[in-house]
Amino acid sequence: MTLHLVRHGRPAMTPGVPAAAWDLDPTAYDDVWALRSSGLLPARAAWFTSPEPKAVQTAQLLSDAEVGVLDDLREHERTGEWVDDFAGAVRRAFEHPDVAALGGWEPLDACRERVVAAVRRVLDVHGSDDVVLVGHGTAWTLVVADLTGEPPDLERWAGLAMPDLLVVDV
Repeated sequence: MTLHLVRHGRPAMTPGVPAAAWDLDPTAYDDVWALRSSGLLPARAAWFTSPEPKAVQTAQLLSDAEVGVLDDLREHERTGEWVDDFAGAVRRAFEHPDVAALGGWEPLDACRERVVAAVRRVLDVHGSDDVVLVGHGTAWTLVVADLTGEPPDLERWAGLAMPDLLVVDV
């Protein structure tokens, strides 16, 4: 079985609105359609998405298949306030996953427990089927680390595009 982890397309960042509520930027649709037509995604698979609007909208553009929405696939929970050094804050979260990197942020250990458990449930149910999950960069970095037994690849996280694809044979 192959697990395809899709990072959502570029969101329309709205000041004062938490990132978890951002929609997909309509000017980013072409990038999502390019991934759809790339041949990198399986023709037959079980599809699931995070409940965040940008992820749901990405999944809808990527597939005509039924896409299940799983609340536990949501991204690392963060406040809606703008963070000037966002990458630095996320790196601190990875360095000290048992504490919140900033006030109002979920400790990364809690995110890992939630997301990895959801992914493992999907994999258990779908046995030998290919699976496509549409979600988020930090969450997928944690999932890949868990499934491969390797430490989180922060350079890969920093280099993720919107959208992007991580593939893991499980």
